[in-house]
Amino acid sequence: MQRRTAKRKQQARPLLQVALDFVDLDRAMKVAEAAAGAGADWLEAGTPLIKSEGLKSVRILRQRFPKATIVADMKTMDAGRAEVEAAAKAGARVVHVLAAASDATIAECVEAARNVGARITADLISVPDPVARARQVEALGVDHIGVHTPIDVQMLGGDRFGALREIAQAVNIPVAFAGGVNSETAAAAVEAGAAIVVVGGAITKADDPAAATAAIRQAMDTGTAVKSELFRRVTEETLLEALSRVSTDNVSDALHRAPVITAVRPLAPTMRAAGRAYTVRTAPGDFAKPVEAIDHAEPGDVLVIDAGGVGPAVWGELATWSARNRHLAGVIVYGAVRDTPDIIEMGFPTFASAIMSNAGEPRGFGELGVPINIAGTPVRTGDWVVADNDGVAVLPRERAAEIANRAMDVLERENRIRQEIKDEGSTLATITHLEYWEKR
Repeated sequence: MQRRTAKRKQQARPLLQVALDFVDLDRAMKVAEAAAGAGADWLEAGTPLIKSEGLKSVRILRQRFPKATIVADMKTMDAGRAEVEAAAKAGARVVHVLAAASDATIAECVEAARNVGARITADLISVPDPVARARQVEALGVDHIGVHTPIDVQMLGGDRFGALREIAQAVNIPVAFAGGVNSETAAAAVEAGAAIVVVGGAITKADDPAAATAAIRQAMDTGTAVKSELFRRVTEETLLEALSRVSTDNVSDALHRAPVITAVRPLAPTMRAAGRAYTVRTAPGDFAKPVEAIDHAEPGDVLVIDAGGVGPAVWGELATWSARNRHLAGVIVYGAVRDTPDIIEMGFPTFASAIMSNAGEPRGFGELGVPINIAGTPVRTGDWVVADNDGVAVLPRERAAEIANRAMDVLERENRIRQEIKDEGSTLATITHLEYWEKR
């Protein structure tokens, strides 16, 4: 096969590619309609959609949008000719293959694409040396390089633009960039070298996909970020902001529906708290260490007190005033509290496993900042907690950013489904094709 090494110019205007990573074709088509009318250049049948609905999804996209460039994210690893020809005959004009495939497979993909009038994007996902492999697949004749930060890496808060800059400078063909792009980061992706900006969740999970597409298109065209309240990837610096948005239900779903602590309840249903845990172990009824902990915790911390889950009370109104003065974010007591009408009036987020009038004595038994266990769930100082009317979720500090990202993903997906239910006057079972996806 003729190898192509001549330099090619990138297009003057960056292209916006919308990744329709759905498993239901009709839901994908609704977003495609909105995005196509708001400035999207390319419409991608994402890998989940192709795996779920097959190349029928590509055919229908081609029929519905005859003037659009339809992309098939096949993630081809073998049988390159067969897969590229099938995708192109279904209507795809761009086919994604994996750069991790063998040179023989990529060469077959390129040759097949030439024969059927398609183009090839080589996706560098999970390649050990992305720059070297980008140069190699360019020499094999691919049309575009795909720099792709995998979703699971995004959830860990991994760097996204460093590799893009390096690869864009290393090759002479257009570079596509995918990986958690929103209206705040689209302009930065273009500035870093992306000729094709691939956007998924920031459009497909938006309440208004057309408005989201238009905002991203504006950012790409003007080089100026457009503020986004959602679809951001959480870092250590933005962790609290994200956890203040999500519910314990979101966190549970993010952890494959893991249970949260339900042995403690808020004094009022609207109370919620999020922050770093500062732990206290004390004997039942001994309020010395819980009160002392107020002076040791940092502003924004949530006190988590293990008092054995029983009374007498180790927390009350005066401790609450002290915690407010220290700007703590809340208190979780696996034990008893009192003065609840006053605490509720103050609005200080307080969670407890029991309420009773009698307090104990300040004997000083216990420890501050040590690992504790609340109804079977371990908690350490420095872990993160989210507490609301449905329970208390504990995020181990080593995974807090990842879990927060996954919880935000759950929240954003639910926002989109809620809007579809409202817009169509439909039901959850209908919108999500629940019966179709039941285990057979």
